[in-house]
Amino acid sequence: MYRIRQSQEFIYGYNPITTIDEKVKNTMMDFGILKMKKEQVEIDMESKERVYLLIEGEAKLEWEDKSVVINRNSCFDESPWTLHLPKNTKVKITALKDDTEFSVSKTFNDTIFESKLYTQKECVDEHRGKGTMKETSTRIVRTVFDYSNADYSNFVVGEVIDYPGKWSSYPPHHHPQPEVYHYRFNPKHGYGFCQLGEDVVMVKHNDTVKIVDELSHPQATAPGYAMYYIWVIRHIDGNPYIAPTFEPEHLWVIKEDAKIWPDK
Repeated sequence: MYRIRQSQEFIYGYNPITTIDEKVKNTMMDFGILKMKKEQVEIDMESKERVYLLIEGEAKLEWEDKSVVINRNSCFDESPWTLHLPKNTKVKITALKDDTEFSVSKTFNDTIFESKLYTQKECVDEHRGKGTMKETSTRIVRTVFDYSNADYSNFVVGEVIDYPGKWSSYPPHHHPQPEVYHYRFNPKHGYGFCQLGEDVVMVKHNDTVKIVDELSHPQATAPGYAMYYIWVIRHIDGNPYIAPTFEPEHLWVIKEDAKIWPDK
């Protein structure tokens, strides 16, 4: 199944969602949610490339000779803090508030690169779709890093915030590199839809979708509910993700002179 339904709240500690050794719909990555109560400590020195993205809360990060306190009140209204580590680099995370949550992405990568904490100021809001398609696909995209500024990584990481009743990841596109979408909604009882090729799945708060098999994957949000999702793409050896392939029959909608009914 492409969709992984999270029917209960995450427990304190690490909650695995996908694993790097899965036999079905393999995304080539470990992906999960680290949920922490105040003063809880997590120490990691795994032999994998790792990305810790703060979804919400406050924590102290300690790695190498650095120590930084980070805080994020809302994943909808504020950009993320994201710590990117090469294999075998130790990190200590201490939660300073209850219900502090990180997304955690891990994959194999023998390249040794310099650890980096991406600050909120480095992840600016990009308003995609604005001025096109009668504003039906206007959304906020935050790219933490991609191949253009981190070609040593095996990941591309970012976030999307969908406005109520609108689309994202549109026009429909696909790519051979596997991807994970992890969703949050505001209010939490909201929902949206994820298209996977010719199939559609409903997504709810805390759900995750695995995007593999080069399926096109546009998204839609129910009216009244804002939808947030983390996206993590795993490069393929010798074939890194640079840009998607758009379905050509739908590209006309983004042209400046597109006539979209009702043309009034």
